[in-house]
Amino acid sequence: MTDTPRIPDKPALEGLEAKWGGVWESDGTYRFDRANATRESIYSIDTPPPTASGSLHIGHVFSYTHTDVVARYQRMRGRSVFYPMGWDDNGLPTERRVQNYYGVRCDPTLPYDADFTPPFEGGEGKSVKAADQVPISRRNFIELCERLTVEDEKQFEALWRTLGLSVDWTQSYRTIADEALFTSQLAFVRNVERGEAYQALAPTLWDVTFRTAVAQAELEDREQPGHYHRIAFHRPDGGTIEIETSRPELIPACVALVAHPDDERYQPLFGTTVTTPVFGVEVPVVAHHLAQKDKGTGIAMICTFGDVTDVVWWRELDLPNRAIIGFDGRIIADPPAAIESESGRAAYAQLAGKTAFSAKQAVVELLRESGDLLADPKPITHPVKYFEKGDRPLEIVSTRQWYIVNGSRDAQLKERLLARGREMSWHPEFMRVRYDNWVGGLSGDWLISRQRFFGVPIPVWYPIDADGEPVYDEPIVATREMLPVDPSSMPAPGYDEAQRGTAGGFVGELDVMDTWATSSLTPQLAGGWERDPELFDLVFPYSLRPQGQDIIRTWLFSTTLRAELEHGVAPWSNAAISGFIVDPDRKKMSKSKGNVVTPAGLLEQHGSDAVRYWAASSRLGTDAAFDPQNPTQVKIGRRLAIKVLNAAKFILGFEGTADAAVTEAVDRSMLAALATVVEQAARALDGYDHARALEVTETFFWTFCDDYLELVKERAYGEPSAEQASAVAALKTALSVLVRLFAPVIPFAAEEAWSWSNEASVHTAPWPAIDELAARGEAGVELLELAGIALTGIRRAKTDAKASQKTPVARAVIAGPADAIRLLESVANDLRAVGRIGVLEFADGDELTVREVELEQAD
Repeated sequence: MTDTPRIPDKPALEGLEAKWGGVWESDGTYRFDRANATRESIYSIDTPPPTASGSLHIGHVFSYTHTDVVARYQRMRGRSVFYPMGWDDNGLPTERRVQNYYGVRCDPTLPYDADFTPPFEGGEGKSVKAADQVPISRRNFIELCERLTVEDEKQFEALWRTLGLSVDWTQSYRTIADEALFTSQLAFVRNVERGEAYQALAPTLWDVTFRTAVAQAELEDREQPGHYHRIAFHRPDGGTIEIETSRPELIPACVALVAHPDDERYQPLFGTTVTTPVFGVEVPVVAHHLAQKDKGTGIAMICTFGDVTDVVWWRELDLPNRAIIGFDGRIIADPPAAIESESGRAAYAQLAGKTAFSAKQAVVELLRESGDLLADPKPITHPVKYFEKGDRPLEIVSTRQWYIVNGSRDAQLKERLLARGREMSWHPEFMRVRYDNWVGGLSGDWLISRQRFFGVPIPVWYPIDADGEPVYDEPIVATREMLPVDPSSMPAPGYDEAQRGTAGGFVGELDVMDTWATSSLTPQLAGGWERDPELFDLVFPYSLRPQGQDIIRTWLFSTTLRAELEHGVAPWSNAAISGFIVDPDRKKMSKSKGNVVTPAGLLEQHGSDAVRYWAASSRLGTDAAFDPQNPTQVKIGRRLAIKVLNAAKFILGFEGTADAAVTEAVDRSMLAALATVVEQAARALDGYDHARALEVTETFFWTFCDDYLELVKERAYGEPSAEQASAVAALKTALSVLVRLFAPVIPFAAEEAWSWSNEASVHTAPWPAIDELAARGEAGVELLELAGIALTGIRRAKTDAKASQKTPVARAVIAGPADAIRLLESVANDLRAVGRIGVLEFADGDELTVREVELEQAD
């Protein structure tokens, strides 16, 4: 029998995304079958929730395709796949996008305006300068954040559906929804109850643009131009000590000079004092192992605070705090109390209110006037700390913030976290080193509070004493029953709203949690922790965490930390780490570099299967180059998907069934070779090497089409016989297997081809069984390989003669070892038909080769 009634006259890729996407949704093809699932049968994926602000880029398509290949493969292996999708819609990226999109900024002191209409809408708002943005209340601002993220998420979901992600959309979640608020706040409350979360007044990395604290994991170094200034500090005996600094504006904040304890040049000075230039403050000379003998003059100024090393020195050497930079990045009005001289205070007055940059210029001039600038500033380029989303260098200011312990000061917790990393299987394995290095290099607990507006509120209040001052050391923590809660609009337990801000009353915490404090709970958010215990017990710990390599230090580590603190286990058994997308110059694609490619146009022009093929061709942990002007791999993927459709149409047109006896040696050889491919592909996918699985399948497929199909098509077209039935059975069996092997990578073409001869979806069909193929292919793989070599030799001879492949061959001689020739003789008639060979002769030889080819001459 044939399957031609279902096959279109001209199979095409166009329109398959819409056709099959609708069918999959209506049929619930990828729905998580909770009712019939057991813990052992489930494969659960902790999917990255993309930031719902702006647009997705080609890097998202790259890494999410890797995950989807895993999900589809596991589903075909009989697992019940829990594959949710989240939206990370709170945090700074959303706030910035809302500011630009609507032309507004948040001012929490303003009252709510129920009738507010944003001044700008319908674009990115790039033409609206920050100074011209309209101030609105926090509630109005949050409403705009909600409105825009919902619209963005609709567009993102549409793109994911077009790409063919086999996500269960009934399991989606948002990191700002009530369920996420409950989960995040409950985890925080439990951290507080166990002593794992605490509040402290401490030096804090501060972004002066966003006016918010920044955690260690959110830092990045950027090379910036600067200058070293050689400056004289004065000793009591009239001598000087020379230091070099790139931040002379912090001299008024200087609290000590520091050198390495082994530096013989300065050992006699330890325990003595010097006086700061211009400002006349006496400071000690101290020793610390972090001082670098070979940097500058070997002795450095400790200021509060120029960089993170200053913070370490300040803390470990128990030095005073003379911070002079405010939350706006400007020099504060009042000088440190240590500046007592009239001239010193007058000099400070010249700095007050200036930016750090302007203050630096002013101090340099003061040093020139005093004679303490010993040389012209020396140009340098050096790494400067930035918030990863910021535009200006970070400052360090003293603020009261909330922290969660992370092992930086607890050796036992650090070792437990390292042990969890060792328990996971990393793909590729070398990525675990990045996790180990991050845990080992932590220098402070995790700062989770942010001075922002659109995020999860920290669920605490503070009592106000009789003098009207908040008592920060006695926080009032929300109870579970109150969650989710916003302390800025709900009274503390035991109080009423009328007592807010009054003596003897309370004040609500205005800070929100860092977005990673919510994203670190994605296993709990998606799995229904404390909301749906049955579901959580089924899916947690998860089978897989897929993610990018750049967020090992943030997302992977923080999730491991929260799982360890709350559950005492690793949150997943496997971590799959994708590489970066780089441009043709091998530069990482990023929005800041302006070389990002958005995927919508690619998907529309080439088709989703073609783009997925490009993504799946790269191994985990490997960077992939992408040239939007010449997307070679995408074009190859499109050619493959079209070939699958055309091969299926051709094969399904033969009379016969797949379950007939396979009797001919070449047919059995092909099936034996295919059994090896199935085994290799499954082994590769089990090891999270989708690229290898695709490679072995595709290599066989082209050999199958170019060699085997050509060898047997005349026999398959022939009159009914055992030989004809064998060819058709082998062809249809191979087609069924190949379509299933390709299904995780090119799901639309695979579903289309499968539907021509099957009722149910290929994506719920079982993965091909090796045993069945091997049993029908006992002839071994050699014959098909040998036939391929022979056919390739014939084709090459025609190409070398600049003749068409349809040109008849008058005579051909194939030489080789006796065993090889004996096998080829069994398919001599097929070789003659494919090569259009009149006379085919065989001869002895050391290796198989096409020795002679005589083409027929045209009349």
